[in-house]
Amino acid sequence: MKKYMLGLSSALLVTLYSFAALAQDAAAASGSNVFDKAGMSYMAAGLAIAIAAFGGALGQGKVAAAALEGIARNPGASSKIGTPMILGLALIESLVLYAFVIAFLVQGKVQ
Repeated sequence: MKKYMLGLSSALLVTLYSFAALAQDAAAASGSNVFDKAGMSYMAAGLAIAIAAFGGALGQGKVAAAALEGIARNPGASSKIGTPMILGLALIESLVLYAFVIAFLVQGKVQ
């Protein structure tokens, strides 16, 4: 658990520092403030997509694990478990795609 938390915090720090470095270059080039409406909408869109992708991946992992566990316990039910599993995975993926589309719509409204 300690290695996991160390890796996660390291990745988070690298990500946050790179955002700051790139934002400073963009602000210096345009001569505007980084915290304007457009900059915040880009950050919000990126964060929304990241959270949606993370949640979708967790959901898909849980669905697949539960389906495989059910098939392992009762191999005869694999045909009855497979179809609802695929339907559930498609619905989870559609929610992630909706978040992707909404993030781009919000980004377009600001400019």
